[in-house]
Amino acid sequence: MAKKIFIADDEVDIMEMYAEALRDEGHEIVGMALNGEEAVRQFAALRERPDVVLLDHRMPVKTGLEAAREILALDPAAYIIFASADSSVEDEARAIGAAAFKKKPFSVHCLVERIGRI
Repeated sequence: MAKKIFIADDEVDIMEMYAEALRDEGHEIVGMALNGEEAVRQFAALRERPDVVLLDHRMPVKTGLEAAREILALDPAAYIIFASADSSVEDEARAIGAAAFKKKPFSVHCLVERIGRI
């Protein structure tokens, strides 16, 4: 089943790789942001909430953790997949409400499979 997905990552190439792979699987990308502040602003402006929010941790302006807190304050049911090379933030990401944590690098196939199980 196709999902609506919002992606936030400060690495344009990574964000575009995720978007392309997810579109190829039939998912719809409803927004993309290059930093945490932009992610929160765009998420708040969406008329229809995405099924999945894919958040990087190390982003400028606001980190993924800060953005996740604000997104979950806007929508406590938001399904956040946290992605980071910094595994030390996994416990905190899960504690604030992230549904899943993917340690970078991970295969796009793994991400597609995870989203397919939602």
